[in-house]
Amino acid sequence: MKIKAIFKLIRPYQWSKNILLFGGLIFSGSLTNIHTIIISSLAFIIFCLISSSVYIINDILDLEKDKLHPLKKDRPLAAGIIKIPLAILLLVLFLGISLTGAFFIDLVFSLIIIAYFIINFFYSLGLKKIVILDVMIVSAGFLLRALAGCEVIDVKPSPWLFLCSLVLALLISFGKRRNEMYILGEEASKHRLNLQEYSIYFLDMMMTICATATIVTYSLYTMASETVLRFKTVNLIYTTPFVMFGVFRYFFLVQQKNSGGDPTRLLIRDFPSIINVILWIITVAFIIYSNRILQLALHE
Repeated sequence: MKIKAIFKLIRPYQWSKNILLFGGLIFSGSLTNIHTIIISSLAFIIFCLISSSVYIINDILDLEKDKLHPLKKDRPLAAGIIKIPLAILLLVLFLGISLTGAFFIDLVFSLIIIAYFIINFFYSLGLKKIVILDVMIVSAGFLLRALAGCEVIDVKPSPWLFLCSLVLALLISFGKRRNEMYILGEEASKHRLNLQEYSIYFLDMMMTICATATIVTYSLYTMASETVLRFKTVNLIYTTPFVMFGVFRYFFLVQQKNSGGDPTRLLIRDFPSIINVILWIITVAFIIYSNRILQLALHE
């Protein structure tokens, strides 16, 4: 029972967010290099540990509020299944392993890890109460993941990767706020003070802007001269429909099904979204690497 509660505390399903670290690996054309795959995988594990430490801190600081929340009251700390001393012990263990491992991999990567932890610590401490800034900080976490993935394999991050990651993260974050307001209703501001400053209409507008920006920036990336020059193909534009479907599906789930309070859990359990992501990855990999593999075969 205690082991199950510990897993619930560290939220391993949220580790799927860290897949963003592999973005630089895939779009740099480095997926055929075993060394870069190993390094990226180690960075992924380290980010999983540091993100879990952030979840532990958040649950410790929000313990009393979580007890009053209709969904969060079942979290191990709020439910009393795990006591604070054990949570702190896990926090110290995860922090120690992740920071030590990060320094061994790369200095800049370790600084990104530290920045991620500090930003999220102050977010949990009180910055999440500031309207707009709360969403921007959550989105910054996604952005740092993408940048970390490029750093560990010594690849210069593309401005398009920066923009796509940022606007997509903002879309998901605004969707999460919208769902919170829907579920909590008039009690929303009691659970998260800044929710009284938001409205469903405003959040729908922000989601629309971010959704449009996500599709536009990704489309422009696939057609950019630097992209065509790097991959020697214009065919990446044909992966755009998968991005459009993913954005539209998220809109549907948030606005029509009133889901989205936990975007990660939502997307890993939604079968159409899972299939769409798999097809997108296969298509991108085929377009980027098919010519390279063919050339290697011809040379042999």
